[in-house]
Amino acid sequence: MSMNLRRTKVTAEFNMSSMTDIVFLLLIFFMLTSTLVNPNSLKLLLPKGGKPNVVKQSVNVAIKEDLTYYVDNQPVSFSEIEPLMKQAVAKAGDNPGIVLSADKSVPIENVVMVMEIANRNNLTMVIATEPNKDKQ
Repeated sequence: MSMNLRRTKVTAEFNMSSMTDIVFLLLIFFMLTSTLVNPNSLKLLLPKGGKPNVVKQSVNVAIKEDLTYYVDNQPVSFSEIEPLMKQAVAKAGDNPGIVLSADKSVPIENVVMVMEIANRNNLTMVIATEPNKDKQ
């Protein structure tokens, strides 16, 4: 009497469809969250409050409280700032810095417009601040 035993083969297969779903969800998540990062931020070298930073200074740009603009202590209109900054930087040579001094009462949008000019021309800009008297 012979018994017919059936042997079943167990196959070691891995279903990848659930893994691909997870990968696509992660991809969508990172694509959406990467758009929330500040893509329009300007890179600036901000001086610390205690000691002033030493920067190769070539161009001084100032904005007074009555919204008059100065490039190297010469009064200029806003439309003249960009060509004068380019000209002064070209004279100074080897990647000089620009120091932006603005009065406390100047609206931030006027300061940002000057910073955008420097960013558009790939110039290094430092915002001048007054050192803290308490920490010295």
